[in-house]
Amino acid sequence: MHLYRDGRLDDAAAEYKRVIDAGLSAPAGYAGLARTQLRQHKVDEAAASAAKAVELGPNLAATHVALGEVYLRQGRIEDAAEQFRKLVVANTSDARAYYGLARVYHLASYHKKESVLINRAHELDPNDPEIASAWLRPQGLAGRIKGTQERLEDKALDPESRKNLESRLETLKKLAEQPPRPCGLAPGVTSTETSLKPIMQTAQDVEGYGLNVRVNGVASTLLLDTGASGVLISQRIADKAGVEKLVDQKIGGIGDKESVDGYLGYAKTLQIGSFEFRDCYVDVVGKNMNENSDGLLGANVFGHFLVELDFPNQKLKISPLPVDPAVGAEQASLDSSAETVAEPRDRYVSPDMKDFFLVYLNGHNLMLPTKLNDKSPFLFILDTGAQTTLVSLAAAEQVGKVGSIDGEFRGIAGKVKKVYRAPDVNLQFANFRQKMAWIYALDLKNLSDESGIEISGLLGFRLLYQLDIRIDYRDGLLALKFDPKRFYSDVMPQQSYTH
Repeated sequence: MHLYRDGRLDDAAAEYKRVIDAGLSAPAGYAGLARTQLRQHKVDEAAASAAKAVELGPNLAATHVALGEVYLRQGRIEDAAEQFRKLVVANTSDARAYYGLARVYHLASYHKKESVLINRAHELDPNDPEIASAWLRPQGLAGRIKGTQERLEDKALDPESRKNLESRLETLKKLAEQPPRPCGLAPGVTSTETSLKPIMQTAQDVEGYGLNVRVNGVASTLLLDTGASGVLISQRIADKAGVEKLVDQKIGGIGDKESVDGYLGYAKTLQIGSFEFRDCYVDVVGKNMNENSDGLLGANVFGHFLVELDFPNQKLKISPLPVDPAVGAEQASLDSSAETVAEPRDRYVSPDMKDFFLVYLNGHNLMLPTKLNDKSPFLFILDTGAQTTLVSLAAAEQVGKVGSIDGEFRGIAGKVKKVYRAPDVNLQFANFRQKMAWIYALDLKNLSDESGIEISGLLGFRLLYQLDIRIDYRDGLLALKFDPKRFYSDVMPQQSYTH
């Protein structure tokens, strides 16, 4: 365990195997080996080790915790919750059970319950670095600085991860020196509606929809992207608008290359429709991302609002969320910075949103339970910034044949050169179903390893443009409307499900 916590993963795995071979404590040994293999991103090996742990020690808490952690990495969130929940109800002394269930509650937008569980896990084992990091995260910038510094002590960090963490630490320290930047909504307006502008890849091919955003009064067109976070603008717009540079940082995305250079900046105002937000952080990137847009706007910045992406009518509508009786009215603002720390609250489903579907939120990513050829569970990210819908190579191989093709995909971080194609795929999420003659498949292992949960694909713009999508980021809720008279699709009848 100490070798694992020191980041000496190969040594930890070897020692767990030695313990198992010696017959000293095989169930606990397999449980520890499974956790080590997960951190090494060896998911299949971890699954085998966890299964062996439970087989040999069915009454040992550590074995079920290990199995729950494997399930969570595989995207089997309900199965993971069941493993952790039984132990928590039994008042186990294993801190990782509380931490595991807290991770599930985080994904399901029950942040108050998550906080209680994290505190209990920290009481039981304050020296577990993952628990300590989660415990520090909601404690403002000071806690995040301390947590990042502790992660940098991990000797197993690869050079690129260390470089990114060092850059993040510099950013956090610089933010700690800044006055408050609330990006609050100016009084007088509570709702707004504005047009979405097609962003063309070619004369006939639309790759996404852009939004007119005025930065310090300077007009810009930002790609509205549910697969991105915050506000990202080009160096050209930043210079023209007089955006103040605060600290250098790296900015990344899907691609085979490294992250690109950029910086965190400060804008006095951001105007979206009739909304004006004041004192806002923005990310600035020097790379020319797209000649038809000036950057990205992550839809998650509207976390304090109900945001409607009415793609068929090319409209963005932003309106107040229902007031949660347990919390009361909240201050309307734009979540332009990921460093914002809010008081933890649990998901609230108001009566007029009872037909919304529950989705998982991992950071800024909306993860939708999805069926492929009627098989599940698979988790797909709703990504309007991805031009086309993609399936992971691993998921595609589970549901049919896969063949390689000539081609490449481009992202902010470069090109993905190995591209595959899966034929005859029925895709179903929420109340929407579409038959696809074929779908592109990519190796998304790096994305899954980074998120800690299996990502089986991206729902891209060429599919989503048919839909009117309403999103409540605060509570992890989503509703879809589809007009079969306007677009063709094999559509399922309206239905709801619960977690």
